[in-house]
Amino acid sequence: MGSNKKIHARSPGISYQDLIKLDKISPPEILTIENSYPPGTSSIPINRYTDKEFHNLEMEKIWTNIWQMACREEEIPNAGDYIIYEIGTYSIIIVNTGDEIKAHRNVCRHRGRQLCDHDGNKPNFTCPYHGFSWNLDGTIKRITSQWDFPEIDKSDFNLSSVRCESWGGWVFINMNNETDSLLSFLGELPEHFKIWPPEERYIQAHVAKIMDCNWKTCQEAFMEALHIMGTHPQALGASGDENSQFDVWGNFARAITAYGTQSPRLEYELTEQELFESMLGRSIDDKTPPGILPEGVSAREYVCQLSRENSEKIIGSDIKISDAEIIDTIYYNLFPNFHPWGGWGDYSKIVYRFRPLKDRHDKSIMECYFLSPFSGERPPPAAIKWLDEDEPWTNAPELGVLAKVFQQDSFNLPKVQKGLNNSPFGEIKLSNYQESKIRHWHDLYSTWIKKT
Repeated sequence: MGSNKKIHARSPGISYQDLIKLDKISPPEILTIENSYPPGTSSIPINRYTDKEFHNLEMEKIWTNIWQMACREEEIPNAGDYIIYEIGTYSIIIVNTGDEIKAHRNVCRHRGRQLCDHDGNKPNFTCPYHGFSWNLDGTIKRITSQWDFPEIDKSDFNLSSVRCESWGGWVFINMNNETDSLLSFLGELPEHFKIWPPEERYIQAHVAKIMDCNWKTCQEAFMEALHIMGTHPQALGASGDENSQFDVWGNFARAITAYGTQSPRLEYELTEQELFESMLGRSIDDKTPPGILPEGVSAREYVCQLSRENSEKIIGSDIKISDAEIIDTIYYNLFPNFHPWGGWGDYSKIVYRFRPLKDRHDKSIMECYFLSPFSGERPPPAAIKWLDEDEPWTNAPELGVLAKVFQQDSFNLPKVQKGLNNSPFGEIKLSNYQESKIRHWHDLYSTWIKKT
């Protein structure tokens, strides 16, 4: 696991490790590990976000050679179920053959027409253009007017399949068939999630929105807590934004932001009652009677108690849920674009995916899954809900209070992209610690872009 490497400088506020030592129910070992990224490159070239040439490099060097999350197994539970995953100009069919999950390039080998235009269920893949047909496993089934194609060798006319492997109920694909295994790429990530097994959850909600910015511009807004003061000031009363812990391992990184502790950026100290009210989302001008914090109990401890009771109704009381797991935001990112969250609280349901919109370098797709625990029979997965570029996140009520938070982020992101397009400086600057997840990501990015 980690080596508890500590940082050279951090916020003067209480550290995350010191905070969780005060919790009534101690955290699991995985949350007590520190594995900070050392200070390093802080200047990032702006053209990574603004130039089509970099988008083309990403398609050539990264997207066609790397493991990327394509769907959930529960989205294709039956033989013949398939889903289409698209990245740039590439379209991949992920299909349940009845024996296994396979992935094929979405193209007819006759004249190149896409075999499938939308998700669904088929007994085989038949081209709508001329009727050539392939079995679900990609082997050729029928050649139209076969007598007229004497040069086609049926034993060598299968669909072009790509690597397809699963972890935690997530299906990943890789268009480079010579690459290492998915588990090798994930490294220690499955070990981190052993206590929060993703395969034992279901898709409660899935919302996608077209964003008016580069996909990296978009995803980086969800890789740090530095933006809370400017973008989500309502959270300062109960969020240890500047106290967040940032760690890295191989191809993934983690951030943990404590809830139930005030931001060090506030110039005054809240009482426990005021902290409790802030945790409830109560604003200063709210005229409704506040909830009263029981005597002798901290705001963090009391909200943990309430949240734990709600979670135990679903997952049972056999699992000992720590305060940190029930209340703090534990957000991971796996290079290049997969962002699963850990824990047992409401925020632990979040999983993000970011990618370019079609072959655009200036527009992207942001997706939010709610991956929730359940009791009894697995509920059916929620269908994806698409929001247009001009639609607010609040048009997706299934996201609850997060819809308003996303709307705050969405207000900034197109303007960030416009600023980058107009910048005369040629680079952006990243902080040593609070943006270390982003620095780590760009170091990985540089390595992939330079590969031959």
